[in-house]
Amino acid sequence: MAWLKAKTRIAPPVAAYAPVGEVVYAIGDVHGRDDLLATIIDRIEADAADAPGLKARIVALGDYIDRGPDSRRVIDRLIGLKHRYGDRLTLLRGNHEAAMLDFMHDTRVGVTWCEFGGRETMASYGVIAARGRKPEDWQAVQQALHDAVPEAHVQFLADLETYAVFGDYVFVHAGLKPHVPLAQQSEEDMLWIRDEFLRAPPWLSQVVVHGHSPSSEPVERPSRIGVDTGAYATGVLTAVRLEADQRSFLQTGV
Repeated sequence: MAWLKAKTRIAPPVAAYAPVGEVVYAIGDVHGRDDLLATIIDRIEADAADAPGLKARIVALGDYIDRGPDSRRVIDRLIGLKHRYGDRLTLLRGNHEAAMLDFMHDTRVGVTWCEFGGRETMASYGVIAARGRKPEDWQAVQQALHDAVPEAHVQFLADLETYAVFGDYVFVHAGLKPHVPLAQQSEEDMLWIRDEFLRAPPWLSQVVVHGHSPSSEPVERPSRIGVDTGAYATGVLTAVRLEADQRSFLQTGV
């Protein structure tokens, strides 16, 4: 298929296997681009149909909202997919979903959230962000968002998971703090970590699949795979395809 790309590895990979009998797809940061999400799901389902002996599993790595224009539609689509796929679809929390939930409980978060994309999410619900920087300037906005966001969307945000493990792969939004056991990782690190994780030499027996840190191409290192290709700005939404010990990539806009 034209959109299925074999990635040239720049370093020998850690030996890692997807679960037996499964093909796993992990989708990078969507950021309000419902059009791209619809396309990548179509391509995943078409690809999975070509492997009828395997069960398809999808993991979405978080940051579904902010920056792009259609955050509300993205959440609607993911809720619909969850109804279809059940436990074959794992939805992880990103730092942007955490920020939205934080703002709905604390007006002090409003300015910061809008500085990295919350304004567009508010607009997708028909809510206009405040211009002031004081917490009291955001009280009416907070109430308007509470009134506009369906309860199903609030529950969706609350139910998101922080990480998942399938086969020899750990799926997480941002990454992991080096040399800290998985069960002891903090949610803050899993949602926000960047350089400390990205620059760390291999230390985990599993391969980490993550988003959060955008690059022009998918990044494959010996012990991590990064699939955030800046979709909201580039039009390229990436998913890594994992089958047995093989890895390849599906992308939109290429």
